[in-house]
Amino acid sequence: MRLLILSLIITLSSTLNAQSKWFTRSGQIKFYSSTPVEDIEAINNSVSSVLDQATGNIQFSAEIKSFVFEKALMQEHFNENYMESDEYPQAKFAGKITNMNEVDWSTPGDYEVMIEGKLTIHGETQEVKVKGTFRVVDASSLKAKAEFKVKPEDYKISIPDIVREKIAKEISVTVNMEYKPLKR
Repeated sequence: MRLLILSLIITLSSTLNAQSKWFTRSGQIKFYSSTPVEDIEAINNSVSSVLDQATGNIQFSAEIKSFVFEKALMQEHFNENYMESDEYPQAKFAGKITNMNEVDWSTPGDYEVMIEGKLTIHGETQEVKVKGTFRVVDASSLKAKAEFKVKPEDYKISIPDIVREKIAKEISVTVNMEYKPLKR
């Protein structure tokens, strides 16, 4: 009888743990454009994200004006000329982990995931599929990382011919999140 009760408690606590939501307001998104003429990099360290372990749903929201560049003029041109951040203030992603059965949220370790969803940048939404990694650290810490490419033209971001050779046709994007349990 004790063994049955102990098994039930372990199963129930494992199920409750697997159904928890995780959150961060200090996630990082970095993008990098490399051409023979110039390298451009920007980092946003105030990205919000929510992960629901029960469903595999994941969402991100990044304020465009929070991307910081090495050169202030690049940042100004990025916001005013390319991203039009007053009109399109956020980039958003809403998707789902498609291989949830391969992640053991209760066991520390690294788990490769496939995430599918909709990425909205500059008012345009595209379907994306991204490989990523979740690192279960312990019951109070979960890390996520993904790298993928974005084409400005897919999001109707106009690059003037005069600077076209300075901006890559595909921008490398790196996402790093460190989640904590969402407390209600």
